[in-house]
Amino acid sequence: MADYRAPRDDMDFVLHDVFNVSADWQQADELADMMDEDTATAILDEAAKVAENLIAPLSRAADEQGVSFAEGKVTTPDGFKQNFKQLAEGGWVGVTANPEFGGMGLPKSLSAQYEEMLCSADISFSLYPGLTSGAIMTLDLHGSDELKQLYLPKMASGEWTGTMCLTEPHAGTDLGIIKSKAIPESEGSYAITGTKIFITGGEHDLTDNIVHLVLAKLPDAPAGTKGISLFVVPKVIPNDDGSLGEANSLSCGSIEHKMGIHASATCVMNFDGAKGWLVGEPHRGLPAMFTMMNYERLGVGIQGLGAAERSYQNALEYAKDRIQGRGAKATRDNNAEADSILVHGDVRRMLLTMKAMTEGGRAFSTWVGQQLDRAKYGADEQTRQQADAMVALLTPVAKAFLTDTGLESTIHGQQVFGGHGYVREWGQEQLVRDTRIAQIYEGTNGIQALDLLGRKVCGSQGKLLEPFTQEVNEFLAQMSSKHDWNAERAQLQQALDSLNGVSAEVLQKAGADENIISAVAVEYLHLVGYVCYAYLWLRMAAVAEQKQADKPYLGAKIKTAKFYFARILPRVNALVAAIKDGSESLYLHDEDEF
Repeated sequence: MADYRAPRDDMDFVLHDVFNVSADWQQADELADMMDEDTATAILDEAAKVAENLIAPLSRAADEQGVSFAEGKVTTPDGFKQNFKQLAEGGWVGVTANPEFGGMGLPKSLSAQYEEMLCSADISFSLYPGLTSGAIMTLDLHGSDELKQLYLPKMASGEWTGTMCLTEPHAGTDLGIIKSKAIPESEGSYAITGTKIFITGGEHDLTDNIVHLVLAKLPDAPAGTKGISLFVVPKVIPNDDGSLGEANSLSCGSIEHKMGIHASATCVMNFDGAKGWLVGEPHRGLPAMFTMMNYERLGVGIQGLGAAERSYQNALEYAKDRIQGRGAKATRDNNAEADSILVHGDVRRMLLTMKAMTEGGRAFSTWVGQQLDRAKYGADEQTRQQADAMVALLTPVAKAFLTDTGLESTIHGQQVFGGHGYVREWGQEQLVRDTRIAQIYEGTNGIQALDLLGRKVCGSQGKLLEPFTQEVNEFLAQMSSKHDWNAERAQLQQALDSLNGVSAEVLQKAGADENIISAVAVEYLHLVGYVCYAYLWLRMAAVAEQKQADKPYLGAKIKTAKFYFARILPRVNALVAAIKDGSESLYLHDEDEF
């Protein structure tokens, strides 16, 4: 596997040239004194060193070794404990945590770049600090002052890690039927009993304590999701001064043996009357947990992006070095015995597809991060509300589209390697295995599609789509003088019109066809994804034209934009046709005909 190098130029380009995030930071009282372009550059430069020199070199060996489980204890691969300690000492576990509790307090648009680097370096390792960041955010927003003072400083410093415990053996997507119970105790705590599965980082040897956020039901809980409460349940119960006290009544029953992310401990966790403390209001646990999950869903999408970037770097290096066959006359090196496979059309197709989708994905994740920042720090209520609406629309797309196309990019990279991509020693197949889970956890991509089309678009009668449509139309109007991009402007306008047209058509048919939303939801999410990328590619191309005199590498950006519109955006035509079919062809078969 090629040595990982963080794409710092491209990260700076999308942050500062395309989205001008510094302007947003300067308008936010919480960020103005701590964040500017120079500070952001320094932070990401240091993050790149961490990813390149500390995390990435262990990835391959850690995958081979995996985690081990014996007598209720999980041992992580060699070097993980030392690396996590260094990560924590550098303040990198609490990058988004509240500075009041020792965190860096980075805006999401910036931390998204750091997350991408960690995921490119090693998805398995990234999960330990990643879940902790989400747990920190949930406690900070919903926990009592007492809980925050007790737990957040230790979590932000990386002395303790965090998890979220939702899924049970019989309840995955349908959390309303969970069986875990919380019985009130006299001193204000609760006795938590139940079994949770698929718990990332539920047990490990990286830190002395693990803080579990657990969904459970109180004795008087109403039925369904409205009866779920959230509890903080530590592995070791801390004393009032933050020192560790007695072990809690919980244990890891086993770990999963998985297709990928071998160095990440995926645990079955048993809670046997464990002491827990209520987070937020009774029966309001799911909304509190969704605070974490919305950020985590972008984080999972970034796992797909990080793997795609690593795959592209690997495949590009291999394609340049691998000598095989002869190119066309225009690309042939007549002085060589053979040409590099980079001259061949199919290899170029795969590499440019990877490049276009990865750079488009980086712009997309940064854009969603910017919307999250505006929703949190926006200078006025209108700005915050509009950003909230964009976040609601784009979150399922960020999770599902980035991971679907991320897997596509890792498979393209594997194909560039040919047979070497299928054997373990080259490391490329690890990216395929590691990325595959990202389409499944944090809500499968099919569930994300139902959320987008069913709850967000149809649930709002199309209103939630309007801010996105307005933003794209305003941009297209501003680009009217860019004659070199007239064809691409027309393509984007047509794609946007098609998106709005099929949205209206699905809304109209939904009243008579109860199956249509579930039948076309995945195609609809992909349609939104490709239209979003087209908008962002046109934005990047316009900026690149202005900046390329000072930044010559942006010439390739302009060419990649042309490739996206010529070879990738046309995929929307097939998606629109499939959506227009509705549910008819999908429900022709009787059960015994499958």
